[in-house]
Amino acid sequence: MKRTDYISWDEYFMGIAMLAAMRSKDPNTQVGACIVSPDNIIISTGYNGMPKGCSDDEFPWGRDGAETKYPYVVHAELNAILNRGGRDLKDSRVYVALFPCNECAKAIIQSGVKEVVYLSDKYADTLGTMASKRMLDAAGVSYRQLKPSMDTITLDLVPPEAKK
Repeated sequence: MKRTDYISWDEYFMGIAMLAAMRSKDPNTQVGACIVSPDNIIISTGYNGMPKGCSDDEFPWGRDGAETKYPYVVHAELNAILNRGGRDLKDSRVYVALFPCNECAKAIIQSGVKEVVYLSDKYADTLGTMASKRMLDAAGVSYRQLKPSMDTITLDLVPPEAKK
């Protein structure tokens, strides 16, 4: 008999997005994204961070004050789109921890992504998120909040033979 406790495709790809988020150096918000083809092949991943060549130690990570992270950080969705290596994103899905901002929504639409699957919509009442939804709706890009069947996915990095 085969196993019956395996994770769904949605949980798998969101797990990849959450794993990518763990690469973010942002002390406040870690977001990951995973772009998947219509036949469930991972095309690209990304996380929020500084652009290539911009040192994580030389640019600000603060949210308030005279100099903040906001003009510098590349969001997870845009990073995943830019990291695709020329692969076609037509009709793909993007899995992302946080509902896309209006700037990322533009890139999602332009790149050919057809569905956004997200975990959190904590900024739902902001003008940026409302603009995102308006643009996604107008462009025919669907979105849905993932309701996973579990709270956590545990990755064990110790091989079974090392536990004996």
